Amino acid sequence: MLATRPNIIVIMADQLAPHFTGAYGHKVVKTPHLDALAARGMRFDAAYCNSPLCAPSRFSFMSGQLISRIAAYDNASEFRASVPTFAHYLKARGYRTCLSGKMHFVGPDQKHGFEDRVTTDIYPADFAWTPDWEAHDERIDKWYHNMQTVKESGLANATFQIDYDDEVAFAAKRWLFDHARDKAMGSQAPFAMVASFIHPHDPYVARPEWWNLYSDDEIDMPTYLPDKDDQDPFSQRLMDGIEASYVPLSDEEVRRARRAYFANVSYFDSKIGELVQTLEEIGELDNTIVVVTADHGDMLGERGLWYKMNFFEHSARVPLVMAGPGVANGVAPNVCSLVDLLPTFVEIASGGGGEDGEITYGEPIDGRSLMPLARGEADNIDEAIGEYCAEMTPWPVFMIRRGHLKYVHCDADPLQLYDLQKDPGERNNVCNDPDYQAAAADFAAEVASRWDSAKLRSDVMATQRSRRVLHAAMELEAQGSKAGGESWDYNPPSDASQQYVRNHMDWTVAANRYRYPPINSEENS
Repeated sequence: MLATRPNIIVIMADQLAPHFTGAYGHKVVKTPHLDALAARGMRFDAAYCNSPLCAPSRFSFMSGQLISRIAAYDNASEFRASVPTFAHYLKARGYRTCLSGKMHFVGPDQKHGFEDRVTTDIYPADFAWTPDWEAHDERIDKWYHNMQTVKESGLANATFQIDYDDEVAFAAKRWLFDHARDKAMGSQAPFAMVASFIHPHDPYVARPEWWNLYSDDEIDMPTYLPDKDDQDPFSQRLMDGIEASYVPLSDEEVRRARRAYFANVSYFDSKIGELVQTLEEIGELDNTIVVVTADHGDMLGERGLWYKMNFFEHSARVPLVMAGPGVANGVAPNVCSLVDLLPTFVEIASGGGGEDGEITYGEPIDGRSLMPLARGEADNIDEAIGEYCAEMTPWPVFMIRRGHLKYVHCDADPLQLYDLQKDPGERNNVCNDPDYQAAAADFAAEVASRWDSAKLRSDVMATQRSRRVLHAAMELEAQGSKAGGESWDYNPPSDASQQYVRNHMDWTVAANRYRYPPINSEENS
């Protein structure tokens, strides 16, 4: 039981595979701040996203529910305002809540329980990115990934992603200082913040100081490149969709992209360092549980694939490191996933050590609290569930990872079963191996009982048709007389008349308000 309710800060990367971090054993990638958190906290070694795509994964993370339950199928699925999130639950328990950065909320609700949202999002909030399963094998060139992104990797002094992440870090640090100022004036509320960055998501373009941390000769190349004809059908569709099957890449282009990705991992790691330093400066580090994770990974050329959108390890696994009060130092081997974080945060906010039965949730929760594992205790649950209902597939794709086995099912494709203990590179599909027939049959029966694939496919396609009609209407409105039409993109409120020093203020009072630590606390220290 925690004596006091600690603060919670989630530092989230976009498209960060744990394989490409020093904390998880990569011999080249430099992540000193993540390494330091792992050295004093708990590293989860089998954490997964619940859908390997940005918006669906984040909606599961926020709601503690699988995407099929909340209809969060793709990057243009609306995140309904009626779905409770951990921000709602924490705010109801007296926490001040803040979001700085990307969460890819789609729809008119752009806060989803956060009391404060201090930046806009980096991606559109409308239905523009809706896939079409009635033409699933057609590229949508306006927003699909392609190999040009890899070919243009390298150096730049500024990009829209660098601009964004610098703003996210600045806004998060300023909010933390404001919280400390309020606390100095008597506020006792704990805080819960999500600081969510876009790096190391492609484009693979890095500033010189991060690029120069690495040299070409130390960049490891993809370890497994099967011929396209040897790829499973889903991987073949992915290769066609991202143009990898017919746009060749040179070794130099692959190496340059991976070097830039490594550089941007280090850039993201520097943001972890900035936020941890801020927690130290406001005196809250010892009373804050710091969580570092990502929405999904990046294949980065492994198996000839790039980006995400599949359930292979580099795409579906995420880093998950927790450090702070009540968290033991160690490694948690149990399989878990992002839906587990909502009940974890609710347990923390409830004082720690609470039983799930004591907590009333507004909707069914698909995860379990990870606090027993974080405390170094045993956990008899060892599984993660994944669902993919977005582009480049005509049917839902399901994943069950339980223990050392991973099972992947899609009605349109051959079944896949991998023994990750014996085959961590997932090179040998053992679905038809006699030694695994019982396990394969059990997984098949579980998929049949857990999901109605045909109904889910019908539901997905119905929402796609609906959203395409709505988006077309919104586009026409934007082109009409209403000066851009109705936009859901978040515009952070700002009232310059109340900022810094104004005529209705005593400037000495304002100066004392902004100064941290306050003068009196310095004199008394």
